[in-house]
Amino acid sequence: MDLQLQGKHVLVTGGSKGIGKAIAKEFLEEGARVSIAARNLNDLEKTKEELGQGISIYQTDITNADEREKLMQSFVNEHGSIDVLINNAGGSKGANITDTEMDLFYDTLELNYFSAVHLSKLATEHMRKNNSNSGSIINITSIYGRESGGKPTYNNAKSALISFTKALADEVVADGVRVNSIAPGSILHETGNWQKRIEADPEGMKQFVKREIPGGRFGTPEEIANVAVFLASEKASWVVGTSINVDGGQSKMNF
Repeated sequence: MDLQLQGKHVLVTGGSKGIGKAIAKEFLEEGARVSIAARNLNDLEKTKEELGQGISIYQTDITNADEREKLMQSFVNEHGSIDVLINNAGGSKGANITDTEMDLFYDTLELNYFSAVHLSKLATEHMRKNNSNSGSIINITSIYGRESGGKPTYNNAKSALISFTKALADEVVADGVRVNSIAPGSILHETGNWQKRIEADPEGMKQFVKREIPGGRFGTPEEIANVAVFLASEKASWVVGTSINVDGGQSKMNF
């Protein structure tokens, strides 16, 4: 299927590994002009080498508001416009609520929520100026932003991001900007937490999959990427403000 993404200018945060890397690769295969942003320059350069010279890299710390503004300005200066923003950078900290210091709640919100809010605002401004009627913002959240499970700091931030997605989507759709989110379930990749857990307790993880994931296995980054390129395309032109579970049936919700 031709998703008509050729030449689109795409920015993926947290794009040097895992889900972000897979999303970047899928957009490249669709003919888009892709840029990835992350903290670690070595990881960025390694990913650029793997994916090809057609990709641009930006070393940045998106938990810093000044660096977020610098990232967006640098991207637009280099590429002339932004068509697709993927807010993928994220991570979890802390343990249960009573044992987690407040600093970790603030840090997790900055990484998972405020960075996406700020970059979305900045991208929306440029997308409106372009008046191309085809801007797309996709927030990578989690099924645990929709129901209990996982670390509370992470869950709280992802829940807020899902709510933000709907609010911004309704506000800017009339300007030709569509905003949606993808809520992955347990996704396995070589640098992720699930891989570490498998190495530490392989039998326990087999039982987890059997008990929690009707699909019978962990998901892959590529399965998230496939949904991302669809949502960014005109094939999804009437999909606005939604949160799509990509989880092999793992979520306990009815919608």
